[in-house]
Amino acid sequence: MNDTLFSQLSTLGASLVLLFGIALLWRRSLHSYVVAFQWQSAVLALLAAVIGYFGNDHELYIVAVVLFGLKVLIIPRYLDRLQARIGIEREVTPYVNVASSLIIAGLLVLFAYAVTRPVVSVSTLPTRGGLPLAVGLIFVGLFVIITRKKALTQVVGFLVLENGIALLAVLGTYGIPLIVELGVFLDVLMGFLVMQVFVYQIKTTFDSIDVDRLNQLRG
Repeated sequence: MNDTLFSQLSTLGASLVLLFGIALLWRRSLHSYVVAFQWQSAVLALLAAVIGYFGNDHELYIVAVVLFGLKVLIIPRYLDRLQARIGIEREVTPYVNVASSLIIAGLLVLFAYAVTRPVVSVSTLPTRGGLPLAVGLIFVGLFVIITRKKALTQVVGFLVLENGIALLAVLGTYGIPLIVELGVFLDVLMGFLVMQVFVYQIKTTFDSIDVDRLNQLRG
């Protein structure tokens, strides 16, 4: 397979990863958030394996397997259990409505293209076409975190943000050291566990997982 076709495949994979991130913005069901994140992580794992194959970097196979196990199998299962125990199924009133969220997401992706243009123009990597999409996904993940009221959807936003960073690392380095990626996965797992406790505490204290209830803690 030639470099041109591989470059197109990596860009297509990055586009799908970004698309699943944007899909969060027009969904209200918390379960649909988890499903979108699950599919996004599956595509990201497949993309890491493909880059490992064509880049002849066998460590990326291990990264792909760990990524698939952690973000496609383990974390979504715990998110579904957390949602079932809390008993809240929908992100009813986000701070920004769906139409405005999609417009802002489009603008963020355009901004990502503008920011990464100098890097893409001098890069010779066959994966450089996906770099703006990875940065765009980071922006979209941040946007999900700051515009959703439910703590659980903010947790998913954090995980999407981390997927964006992982995508940028894989595309930008054309193969990231295994020890670095395993350290990142461990940080993500610990962060997820801490956030799980955080969500439980909000639910126990306020009988809700709306983070704006935290304003009541001000003395």
